[in-house]
Amino acid sequence: MTMDTAQDRALLHLGQALRDRGYHFITPTPLTHERVNQRPENALADDLHGVFGWSRPFQHELLPGPLFSLMDQAQVLEACGSRWRSKVRLSSLDGQLFLHSAFPTNASDAVFFGPDTYRFANAIRCHLNQHTGMIRRAVDIGCGSGAGAILTALARPQAEVLAVDINPEALRLTHINAALAGADNLRALHSDLLSAVDGEFDLILANPPYLVDADQRAYRHGGGPLGAGLSLAILDAALQRLAPGGTLLLYTGVAMLDNQDPFLAEVRRRLQGGATSWTYRELDPDVFGEELLGGAYVKCDRIAAVVLEVTRPAS
Repeated sequence: MTMDTAQDRALLHLGQALRDRGYHFITPTPLTHERVNQRPENALADDLHGVFGWSRPFQHELLPGPLFSLMDQAQVLEACGSRWRSKVRLSSLDGQLFLHSAFPTNASDAVFFGPDTYRFANAIRCHLNQHTGMIRRAVDIGCGSGAGAILTALARPQAEVLAVDINPEALRLTHINAALAGADNLRALHSDLLSAVDGEFDLILANPPYLVDADQRAYRHGGGPLGAGLSLAILDAALQRLAPGGTLLLYTGVAMLDNQDPFLAEVRRRLQGGATSWTYRELDPDVFGEELLGGAYVKCDRIAAVVLEVTRPAS
């Protein structure tokens, strides 16, 4: 893959240089990230993980000259008093490194990566292991860092894999991350759901935002009264674009209310009487518990991570 700008080339080379140095980092939830960084001994970065994983300020002298120079060329250095801070993080997943936004992810165009990404990747891995049939075309709706699309492209190198998003920064980082992973069968395209791409797909992936975010940040805000609006819109769009035998794999979060699952009720309503087969399961019964303290979730029991798989008949 070719990079569009010198800045993107430098960012790709930075990822390659960190990989060559054996860099490895697992990104936690934002709340865990905040709590760990609040410890007095973590005020400053003292290694590569502190700089590129924990997003801590660092002294210029901490980094080898070539790494600092690549950060400068990539324009990911942010002045922090007499120190510096990286504007990007790199996280490890399935032997690959993924660039995404630095902590905290407050910007409207932030590109998120975290425990949801790892659960989504696990769901994809399980699906591909259980369904070994030919995948000619796949698409990841709301691709973010591109993790889902890239893992699929690497696992099915004969497939055409599209990664679509409405966030230009997500598409940019997906393009760089695909090059870093060597996923040459992937294309990143701007599209609101599937509106800008043609044809049918053997696999449609999605890990959409599913929370109600007061600032309506694209990576976080799912819409609707409890955040399920975008997930349901993806289900509706996918049902029209699955190839015969094709599957939608949707990983999302559901706010449970009065011990009931309102998202599942909507899924049943949409799929009842249809010819599709589908499965639904909870991967994690309790995520983002801090959201229950107020706002839209003040009366909810919990937020669960779920996976919905919908398959169109082969003929």
